[in-house]
Amino acid sequence: MVCTSVKILVVMVCMTLLFTGITPVFAHESMTVDKYNIEIGWKEEPPLVGQQNSITFEFTTDEGKGVSSGVVNAFKDLTATIKSGSVSKQLDILSGEKTGQYYAKIIPTQIGSLTIELTGTLEGVKVNKQVEIEDVANINEIAFPPTDTTGSSDIAKIKNTLGQLQQDVSQLSDGGQTGRTSGKSYDYAIFAMGIGAAGIILAVISLVKRK
Repeated sequence: MVCTSVKILVVMVCMTLLFTGITPVFAHESMTVDKYNIEIGWKEEPPLVGQQNSITFEFTTDEGKGVSSGVVNAFKDLTATIKSGSVSKQLDILSGEKTGQYYAKIIPTQIGSLTIELTGTLEGVKVNKQVEIEDVANINEIAFPPTDTTGSSDIAKIKNTLGQLQQDVSQLSDGGQTGRTSGKSYDYAIFAMGIGAAGIILAVISLVKRK
């Protein structure tokens, strides 16, 4: 009887979550340094490639009896660095709306994990910590219709090739006015075929992207 009641309760909870549209909350990462608690994460979650976002920081200190307060000017002698593999960048820290809250604007450029490193001192307490925040995701996770992130670069390359071919034809044409034209006619035909092929490729990619 007890087992049946538990099963019914679980089903009711699941149905409530389903129909009320409750979504999971992405937890920020926390670290403790002496009496200070530091919480780090993304302002907008999930973080997406190419979308402006912010790394948020919240510094609090335990005042006792369950009371905590924000740390003023926490980054006075503290540096925040963001790392992706061997690449790193010092973050430009701005003050948030509430005491102890800070943020740094950033536009993620690739999917994957990022690490935040804090070094320096916090009100005289030495800090040397790092934490991995939530992975950056592909924008297609919420984009509709989905976008092709490689299409633009492919078209740009083809356009550059097409432009170079046109310049070559123009230069060859100028040279043909003063030189022998018998061999030049063949060259004109080859270059014309190259331009035509590039144009076809460009048209195909454009059609695919419209689908």
